[in-house]
Amino acid sequence: MEIIQSSLTVAGRQILIESGRLAKQANAACVIREGDTMVLVTAVASKEPKEGTDFMPLTVDYKERAYAAGKFPGGFFKREAKPKESEILISRLIDRSIRPLFSEFWRNDTQIVAMVLSHDGEHPSDILSIIGASAALHLSDIPFAKDIASVRIGRIDGQFIVNPTIQEKEKSDLDLVVSGTEDALTMVEAGANELSEAEMLDALNLAKEEIAKICKFIKALPSKEKLPVTEPVVDEALKAEVEAEAVPKAQECVTIKDKTQREVTWATFKKSMQEKLAEKYPEQASVIDFVMEDNFYKEARKLVLTKNIRTDGRALTEIRPITCEVGYLPRAHGSAIFTRGQTQSLATVTLASPEDKQVMDELIGEYKERFLLHYNFPGYATGETRPERSPGRREIGHGNLARRGLRPILPEEKDFPYAIRIVSDITESNGSSSMASVCGGCLALLDAGVPVKATCAGIAMGLMKEGDNYVILTDIMGMEDHLGDMDFKVVGTRKGITALQMDIKIDGLTTEIMAKALEQARVGRMEIIGKIEAAISQPRAELSKYAPKLVSFTIPQSKIGTLIGPGGKNIRSIQDNMNVTVDVEESGAVFISGMDASKVDEARRIVQGLTGEVEVGQEYKGKVTKITTFGAFVEILPGKEGMVHISKLSKKHVKKVEDVVSVGEEIVVRVSEIDRQGRINLIKIM
Repeated sequence: MEIIQSSLTVAGRQILIESGRLAKQANAACVIREGDTMVLVTAVASKEPKEGTDFMPLTVDYKERAYAAGKFPGGFFKREAKPKESEILISRLIDRSIRPLFSEFWRNDTQIVAMVLSHDGEHPSDILSIIGASAALHLSDIPFAKDIASVRIGRIDGQFIVNPTIQEKEKSDLDLVVSGTEDALTMVEAGANELSEAEMLDALNLAKEEIAKICKFIKALPSKEKLPVTEPVVDEALKAEVEAEAVPKAQECVTIKDKTQREVTWATFKKSMQEKLAEKYPEQASVIDFVMEDNFYKEARKLVLTKNIRTDGRALTEIRPITCEVGYLPRAHGSAIFTRGQTQSLATVTLASPEDKQVMDELIGEYKERFLLHYNFPGYATGETRPERSPGRREIGHGNLARRGLRPILPEEKDFPYAIRIVSDITESNGSSSMASVCGGCLALLDAGVPVKATCAGIAMGLMKEGDNYVILTDIMGMEDHLGDMDFKVVGTRKGITALQMDIKIDGLTTEIMAKALEQARVGRMEIIGKIEAAISQPRAELSKYAPKLVSFTIPQSKIGTLIGPGGKNIRSIQDNMNVTVDVEESGAVFISGMDASKVDEARRIVQGLTGEVEVGQEYKGKVTKITTFGAFVEILPGKEGMVHISKLSKKHVKKVEDVVSVGEEIVVRVSEIDRQGRINLIKIM
């Protein structure tokens, strides 16, 4: 097989695509490279459609090999196994970018696998994986409507950067990933530090320009003849007979406001129609179901597009009723119930010492994550029976979006060194549960007394579009998400956007529609923020009595060994005697946490005594250890004593030291001098 190589330049750096060397039995495969980062992307589809399937069976897997960065896999078993959350999130990015461009009638099992072969620690592999997936599909015989491409936009010192390096990403106040065709956008994922809607649109327009260039490059690659897509053939007589009853029933059902009642009514009708037509049209159950669902889809959309009426009776920009409750759980450090329509999040905040940070073992290196947000979606939230398993891709993706949205409002770690975990348990759902998690999470942070920078809220926008006619819907519910053409989630504060996610089902979205959706979302977000602030306007003045007490300070790096002691003796002794946790980092930062504030303070004094230096002019609270005729000896730091001369005990004349102080008494003193012999002279503060 001939090896094909082609390259293009994006943001001044070369991207090379090679095909024909690896994975030659796949429908198509390519290796995409930037710098020394290389990703193998394969596209494979089954030879025949999958029987009994009424959806497009697409699977996307992104995998990282530890050898790509010259590393051994972490953990006990030195082999890559369960995907990391970061791998799942990139798998979702690829999936969401390409899925809208497949035919709705494609039923062949299809799998995209992106495997990182080499990673240089400078060029990210996620954007390369999305471009590689598009290139592999283009090279293959798998039918794909249009070529897509993806870019990342960052912003440093107010200037936008296309495809920033990993090092530049750390300095950026924007992390925007955009995928699209030559003409329109198909997927958006962003985290931002309160960017305005206008700034976000500028970034999207820049992304669109770069995407168009990459799409033209992919279009020029060779391609195989595409496999046929078989659309269902519907007997006209059968279709007419079903529609005669399905259309009026659909018109009735789409206006039923209660979700459960609507679903039961429509399901009952479908079952009766299947039974009624089973004998006359044997082996046509799937076709009958297809026609009924198609009519329901059309009638629901017609109601919105022609009459501007939503299925639950709301106006296009109207938000469902909201209630906010805080302090619901007595033992949680912070808790809240956020309810919007039939969607509800029970959110909790737990505070912990820095020791509880999550260790993240990534190709770019190991680091500790201070802020965690876990989203759970049990079956009972939608009235279904479903076994409880480990979090799925959807739960991980929704949790990540909520975490990105809330992260910018958290206090700086130096000001609030706690590790923070939010859990959002969705107890009821009818659309926008990830945005309910943002709102519930913000309420719980305020209830926990976390000094957040601003109030944050999230809202999901929808779109229904036929030709040039379209409507944008504020705060979509589940059916509108299912029947609509866009799910556009926006998170932010009063100042600006903190997170963005868009998925679409049509060929693409213009920036004009995006601009209108962003503005409509901004107005809705302000209304929700008002509801949150009406429930709790600012963080509670004090942390929960059940939260650990935490103090932090810095010691000289040269003193870290002294604090730890031989074999950890010193630090272990402090922890055991004071019932506290002491963490010390390589920088010299020390964190002491425990449930008893007095023990935490005592441990702090011991640590500072072990590692501190006595300073002239500094005041100390010390304990009198010995009394002589000429003065009193005071321990001002553990193992460090000074002497207060009898003349420095009081402004008045003192006949006997015992008249002023006694052994064991705590007094406040100031260091007046450290003589050449290292002796410390003190003055009692009157």
